[in-house]
Amino acid sequence: MFKSLFHISQMDCPSEEQLIRMQLSRFDEIQSLEFDIPGRKLTVWHNESPELLSSALEGLKLQTILLSTETAVDKDVKGTDHSQRKILLTVLIINFLFFVLEMLFGVLSGSMGLVADSLDMLADSLVYGLALFAVGGSIARKNNIAKTAGYFQLLLALLGLIEVIRRFIGFEEMPDFQTMIIISLMALIANAYCLYLLQKERSKEVHMQASMIFTSNDIIINAGVILAGVLVHLLQSGFPDLIIGAIVFLIVARGAFRILKLAG
Repeated sequence: MFKSLFHISQMDCPSEEQLIRMQLSRFDEIQSLEFDIPGRKLTVWHNESPELLSSALEGLKLQTILLSTETAVDKDVKGTDHSQRKILLTVLIINFLFFVLEMLFGVLSGSMGLVADSLDMLADSLVYGLALFAVGGSIARKNNIAKTAGYFQLLLALLGLIEVIRRFIGFEEMPDFQTMIIISLMALIANAYCLYLLQKERSKEVHMQASMIFTSNDIIINAGVILAGVLVHLLQSGFPDLIIGAIVFLIVARGAFRILKLAG
Protein backbone atom coordinates (compact mmCIF):
# COMPACT_ATOMS: atom_id res chain seq x y z
CA MET A 1 0.00 0.00 0.00
CA PHE A 2 1.28 3.45 -1.00
CA LYS A 3 0.34 6.91 0.12
CA SER A 4 0.83 9.58 -2.55
CA LEU A 5 0.43 13.32 -2.08
CA PHE A 6 -0.47 15.54 -5.05
CA HIS A 7 -0.68 19.30 -5.33
CA ILE A 8 -3.43 20.35 -7.75
CA SER A 9 -3.26 24.11 -8.36
CA GLN A 10 -6.65 24.48 -10.04
CA MET A 11 -8.63 22.32 -7.62
CA ASP A 12 -10.57 25.18 -6.10
CA CYS A 13 -14.21 24.05 -6.16
CA PRO A 14 -16.38 20.93 -5.80
CA SER A 15 -16.60 20.47 -9.57
CA GLU A 16 -12.86 19.83 -9.87
CA GLU A 17 -13.01 17.42 -6.96
CA GLN A 18 -15.79 15.39 -8.56
CA LEU A 19 -13.92 15.48 -11.85
CA ILE A 20 -10.85 14.04 -10.12
CA ARG A 21 -12.90 11.32 -8.42
CA MET A 22 -14.43 10.26 -11.72
CA GLN A 23 -11.05 10.33 -13.45
CA LEU A 24 -9.52 8.05 -10.82
CA SER A 25 -12.54 5.74 -10.53
CA ARG A 26 -11.13 3.48 -13.25
CA PHE A 27 -8.26 2.48 -10.97
CA ASP A 28 -9.44 -0.53 -8.96
CA GLU A 29 -6.50 -0.44 -6.55
CA ILE A 30 -7.27 2.97 -5.07
CA GLN A 31 -8.40 2.47 -1.50
CA SER A 32 -9.13 6.03 -0.41
CA LEU A 33 -8.99 9.67 -1.51
CA GLU A 34 -8.63 12.58 0.91
CA PHE A 35 -9.01 16.15 -0.33
CA ASP A 36 -7.60 19.28 1.26
CA ILE A 37 -9.55 22.04 -0.46
CA PRO A 38 -7.83 25.11 1.07
CA GLY A 39 -4.37 23.59 0.51
CA ARG A 40 -5.28 22.27 -2.98
CA LYS A 41 -3.82 18.89 -2.07
CA LEU A 42 -4.98 15.34 -2.70
CA THR A 43 -3.80 12.31 -0.72
CA VAL A 44 -4.32 8.90 -2.33
CA TRP A 45 -3.97 5.50 -0.65
CA HIS A 46 -3.38 3.00 -3.46
CA ASN A 47 -1.65 -0.06 -4.84
CA GLU A 48 -1.31 1.39 -8.33
CA SER A 49 1.83 2.91 -9.77
CA PRO A 50 1.99 6.55 -8.65
CA GLU A 51 3.16 7.45 -12.14
CA LEU A 52 -0.09 6.09 -13.60
CA LEU A 53 -2.13 8.15 -11.16
CA SER A 54 -0.05 11.23 -11.88
CA SER A 55 -0.51 10.75 -15.62
CA ALA A 56 -4.28 10.40 -15.21
CA LEU A 57 -4.47 13.55 -13.11
CA GLU A 58 -2.28 15.51 -15.51
CA GLY A 59 -4.77 14.63 -18.23
CA LEU A 60 -7.32 16.84 -16.50
CA LYS A 61 -5.05 19.87 -17.05
CA LEU A 62 -5.49 21.12 -13.50
CA GLN A 63 -1.75 21.68 -12.98
CA THR A 64 -1.01 18.55 -10.96
CA ILE A 65 2.33 17.83 -9.28
CA LEU A 66 3.24 14.60 -7.47
CA LEU A 67 4.81 15.80 -4.22
CA SER A 68 5.63 12.49 -2.54
CA THR A 69 4.96 8.75 -2.40
CA GLU A 70 5.64 6.57 0.62
CA THR A 71 4.81 3.12 1.87
CA ALA A 72 1.78 3.16 4.17
CA VAL A 73 -0.29 0.78 6.20
CA ASP A 74 -3.77 -0.05 4.95
CA LYS A 75 -6.18 2.79 5.55
CA ASP A 76 -9.35 1.76 7.31
CA VAL A 77 -12.00 2.74 4.77
CA LYS A 78 -15.50 2.75 6.16
CA GLY A 79 -18.72 2.98 4.23
CA THR A 80 -20.52 6.28 3.97
CA ASP A 81 -21.12 7.37 7.53
CA HIS A 82 -24.76 7.27 8.53
CA SER A 83 -24.62 10.68 10.20
CA GLN A 84 -23.15 12.26 7.07
CA ARG A 85 -25.86 10.71 4.89
CA LYS A 86 -28.50 11.97 7.30
CA ILE A 87 -27.09 15.50 7.23
CA LEU A 88 -26.84 15.54 3.42
CA LEU A 89 -30.40 14.26 3.15
CA THR A 90 -31.58 16.98 5.56
CA VAL A 91 -29.80 19.67 3.52
CA LEU A 92 -31.28 18.25 0.31
CA ILE A 93 -34.83 18.33 1.72
CA ILE A 94 -34.44 21.91 3.01
CA ASN A 95 -33.07 23.07 -0.36
CA PHE A 96 -35.89 21.40 -2.28
CA LEU A 97 -38.59 22.80 0.02
CA PHE A 98 -37.21 26.30 -0.40
CA PHE A 99 -37.00 25.78 -4.17
CA VAL A 100 -40.77 25.21 -4.13
CA LEU A 101 -41.41 28.07 -1.69
CA GLU A 102 -39.26 30.63 -3.50
CA MET A 103 -40.55 29.63 -6.93
CA LEU A 104 -44.17 29.97 -5.75
CA PHE A 105 -43.71 33.36 -4.09
CA GLY A 106 -41.33 34.52 -6.81
CA VAL A 107 -44.08 34.02 -9.40
CA LEU A 108 -46.79 35.50 -7.18
CA SER A 109 -44.70 38.58 -6.29
CA GLY A 110 -43.23 39.03 -9.77
CA SER A 111 -39.67 38.79 -8.44
CA MET A 112 -37.06 37.34 -10.78
CA GLY A 113 -34.58 37.41 -7.89
CA LEU A 114 -36.70 34.93 -5.93
CA VAL A 115 -37.29 32.78 -9.01
CA ALA A 116 -33.56 32.70 -9.75
CA ASP A 117 -32.73 31.91 -6.13
CA SER A 118 -35.26 29.07 -6.21
CA LEU A 119 -33.48 27.57 -9.22
CA ASP A 120 -30.19 27.87 -7.38
CA MET A 121 -31.79 25.89 -4.53
CA LEU A 122 -32.97 23.31 -7.07
CA ALA A 123 -29.47 23.11 -8.55
CA ASP A 124 -28.02 22.38 -5.12
CA SER A 125 -30.72 19.77 -4.52
CA LEU A 126 -29.71 18.06 -7.75
CA VAL A 127 -26.05 18.00 -6.67
CA TYR A 128 -26.86 16.61 -3.22
CA GLY A 129 -29.29 14.10 -4.69
CA LEU A 130 -26.73 12.99 -7.25
CA ALA A 131 -24.14 12.44 -4.53
CA LEU A 132 -26.54 10.36 -2.43
CA PHE A 133 -28.26 8.43 -5.21
CA ALA A 134 -25.03 7.49 -6.94
CA VAL A 135 -23.40 5.99 -3.84
CA GLY A 136 -22.51 2.43 -4.67
CA GLY A 137 -23.72 2.81 -8.24
CA SER A 138 -21.80 2.47 -11.47
CA ILE A 139 -19.91 5.34 -13.06
CA ALA A 140 -22.12 5.02 -16.14
CA ARG A 141 -25.24 5.55 -14.05
CA LYS A 142 -23.64 8.49 -12.27
CA ASN A 143 -22.71 10.07 -15.60
CA ASN A 144 -26.24 9.65 -16.95
CA ILE A 145 -27.75 11.23 -13.85
CA ALA A 146 -25.26 14.10 -14.01
CA LYS A 147 -25.99 14.77 -17.69
CA THR A 148 -29.74 14.83 -17.10
CA ALA A 149 -29.35 17.17 -14.13
CA GLY A 150 -26.92 19.41 -16.02
CA TYR A 151 -29.08 19.81 -19.12
CA PHE A 152 -32.20 20.41 -17.02
CA GLN A 153 -30.42 23.02 -14.92
CA LEU A 154 -29.03 24.73 -18.04
CA LEU A 155 -32.47 24.85 -19.65
CA LEU A 156 -34.00 26.48 -16.58
CA ALA A 157 -31.18 29.04 -16.39
CA LEU A 158 -31.57 29.97 -20.08
CA LEU A 159 -35.35 30.34 -19.75
CA GLY A 160 -34.77 32.54 -16.71
CA LEU A 161 -32.30 34.76 -18.54
CA ILE A 162 -34.71 35.12 -21.46
CA GLU A 163 -37.44 36.22 -19.05
CA VAL A 164 -35.08 38.74 -17.42
CA ILE A 165 -34.24 40.22 -20.84
CA ARG A 166 -37.94 40.38 -21.75
CA ARG A 167 -38.66 42.29 -18.55
CA PHE A 168 -35.74 44.64 -19.12
CA ILE A 169 -37.07 45.74 -22.51
CA GLY A 170 -40.77 45.56 -21.64
CA PHE A 171 -42.96 47.17 -19.04
CA GLU A 172 -43.56 45.17 -15.91
CA GLU A 173 -45.00 46.09 -12.55
CA MET A 174 -42.52 46.35 -9.72
CA PRO A 175 -42.09 43.17 -7.67
CA ASP A 176 -43.41 43.03 -4.13
CA PHE A 177 -40.31 44.01 -2.16
CA GLN A 178 -41.78 42.83 1.14
CA THR A 179 -42.26 39.30 -0.17
CA MET A 180 -38.73 39.34 -1.61
CA ILE A 181 -37.23 40.30 1.75
CA ILE A 182 -39.34 37.98 3.93
CA ILE A 183 -38.92 34.84 1.81
CA SER A 184 -35.21 35.46 1.23
CA LEU A 185 -34.69 36.04 4.95
CA MET A 186 -36.39 32.69 5.65
CA ALA A 187 -34.14 31.02 3.05
CA LEU A 188 -31.07 32.66 4.59
CA ILE A 189 -32.00 31.30 8.04
CA ALA A 190 -32.57 27.84 6.55
CA ASN A 191 -29.21 27.89 4.78
CA ALA A 192 -27.47 29.14 7.91
CA TYR A 193 -28.94 26.15 9.77
CA CYS A 194 -27.72 23.81 7.00
CA LEU A 195 -24.24 25.32 7.23
CA TYR A 196 -24.30 24.82 11.01
CA LEU A 197 -25.16 21.13 10.58
CA LEU A 198 -22.40 20.65 8.00
CA GLN A 199 -19.74 22.45 10.03
CA LYS A 200 -20.70 20.58 13.19
CA GLU A 201 -19.88 17.32 11.41
CA ARG A 202 -16.28 18.56 10.97
CA SER A 203 -15.76 16.17 8.09
CA LYS A 204 -12.97 16.42 5.54
CA GLU A 205 -14.86 14.25 3.07
CA VAL A 206 -15.23 15.91 -0.31
CA HIS A 207 -19.04 15.76 -0.42
CA MET A 208 -19.34 17.38 3.00
CA GLN A 209 -16.87 20.14 2.13
CA ALA A 210 -18.59 20.67 -1.22
CA SER A 211 -21.91 20.97 0.58
CA MET A 212 -20.47 23.64 2.88
CA ILE A 213 -19.26 25.62 -0.15
CA PHE A 214 -22.65 25.38 -1.86
CA THR A 215 -24.48 26.44 1.29
CA SER A 216 -22.12 29.35 1.95
CA ASN A 217 -22.73 30.59 -1.59
CA ASP A 218 -26.48 30.27 -1.04
CA ILE A 219 -26.30 32.53 2.01
CA ILE A 220 -24.52 35.19 -0.07
CA ILE A 221 -27.20 34.91 -2.78
CA ASN A 222 -29.98 35.14 -0.19
CA ALA A 223 -28.40 38.33 1.15
CA GLY A 224 -28.19 39.66 -2.42
CA VAL A 225 -31.93 39.13 -2.98
CA ILE A 226 -32.70 40.85 0.35
CA LEU A 227 -30.54 43.82 -0.71
CA ALA A 228 -32.32 43.89 -4.09
CA GLY A 229 -35.68 44.01 -2.28
CA VAL A 230 -34.52 46.97 -0.21
CA LEU A 231 -33.30 48.77 -3.34
CA VAL A 232 -36.58 48.08 -5.15
CA HIS A 233 -38.37 49.86 -2.32
CA LEU A 234 -35.90 52.75 -1.99
CA LEU A 235 -35.50 53.39 -5.72
CA GLN A 236 -39.07 52.48 -6.66
CA SER A 237 -37.63 50.49 -9.54
CA GLY A 238 -37.72 46.85 -10.56
CA PHE A 239 -34.22 46.94 -12.02
CA PRO A 240 -32.38 45.78 -8.85
CA ASP A 241 -34.56 42.66 -8.86
CA LEU A 242 -33.78 41.97 -12.52
CA ILE A 243 -30.07 42.52 -11.98
CA ILE A 244 -29.83 40.08 -9.05
CA GLY A 245 -31.99 37.64 -11.02
CA ALA A 246 -29.64 37.77 -14.00
CA ILE A 247 -26.58 37.27 -11.77
CA VAL A 248 -28.07 34.22 -10.06
CA PHE A 249 -29.25 32.72 -13.37
CA LEU A 250 -25.68 33.03 -14.66
CA ILE A 251 -24.42 31.28 -11.51
CA VAL A 252 -26.93 28.46 -12.11
CA ALA A 253 -25.86 28.18 -15.76
CA ARG A 254 -22.20 28.06 -14.73
CA GLY A 255 -23.02 25.23 -12.33
CA ALA A 256 -24.83 23.38 -15.13
CA PHE A 257 -21.79 23.57 -17.41
CA ARG A 258 -19.61 22.21 -14.60
CA ILE A 259 -21.98 19.28 -14.05
CA LEU A 260 -21.93 18.52 -17.79
CA LYS A 261 -18.12 18.72 -17.73
CA LEU A 262 -18.07 16.13 -14.97
CA ALA A 263 -20.35 13.82 -16.93
CA GLY A 264 -18.53 14.33 -20.22
